Amino acid sequence: MRFFDISRGLRDRFHFSWMTICLVVIMTLPFILFFGLLYKSTMILGSHSLVDLLFSSSWRPMKGEFGFLPFIISSIWVTVLSMLIAGPVCLLTSIHLTQYAKNYVLRIMHPVIDILAGIPSVIFGVWGILIVVPFVGNYLGPWLGKEVSGYSILAGAVVLSIMIIPFVLNILIEIFRTIPLELTEASLSVGATKWQTIKFVMLKRALPGIISAFGLGISRAFGETIAVLMVVGNVAKMPTGTFQPGYPLPALIANNYGEMLSIPQYDSALMLAALILFVVVLVFNFASRTVIMRYEKAS
Repeated sequence: MRFFDISRGLRDRFHFSWMTICLVVIMTLPFILFFGLLYKSTMILGSHSLVDLLFSSSWRPMKGEFGFLPFIISSIWVTVLSMLIAGPVCLLTSIHLTQYAKNYVLRIMHPVIDILAGIPSVIFGVWGILIVVPFVGNYLGPWLGKEVSGYSILAGAVVLSIMIIPFVLNILIEIFRTIPLELTEASLSVGATKWQTIKFVMLKRALPGIISAFGLGISRAFGETIAVLMVVGNVAKMPTGTFQPGYPLPALIANNYGEMLSIPQYDSALMLAALILFVVVLVFNFASRTVIMRYEKAS
């Protein structure tokens, strides 16, 4: 009996040890990524001030000018516009699927959403070139009095919004499904309509989850590369509107990294672009988490 007790204790310690190691690895990965990118960026940070790098719009690597502002602004334009398109669609669709639609509709939609989430991003990029770019350049632009080629921030935002819809929608559906049935029944029992119950009870209860879903969607959208690269235009200048071409940070890295490894300062600049991207995603995640914590304390 004592042998089995010792064996059980050894197994417990073994499993505790490897689970602790896995936890430590996962917790240290962000720090490893951050300090690795920071180390690779030291050359460009040592020769240029951070203010000049972040707020200059002059991108002439061969002359030693590395202004990241056009790329940062392009990334923000594409990300925010894509969330403005995808956010209402995801929220209203999740409400309909969980509150109004029959159960079989949700069972049908789940595989469809999973298929959309699993499509390679290059397919969305090709679809954007064939459909979205001609629509923006030949129809939407002229209709609004704009002369555009179609390769623009708007085209990138439309393609990106389609890509992040399955990701955000899946999260929102699970959030609404976890709301206790007693809450809706209590609201309906005092005379509230179905929409009033959704608006004043369910949305209030689900607000932290909605904020979290949108925050994760923004982080996902900010780092998307291939599909956006194919339709956004990739012009290294400050965009002045949604019909102008842009050049997001992920596209800058993907377009130039392999070719510019032989130029140390250029390589360091691209690592700084990756670091900026990493920091922005972290800020979005921490901001959404902070909003959730404050809302939970207030409620």
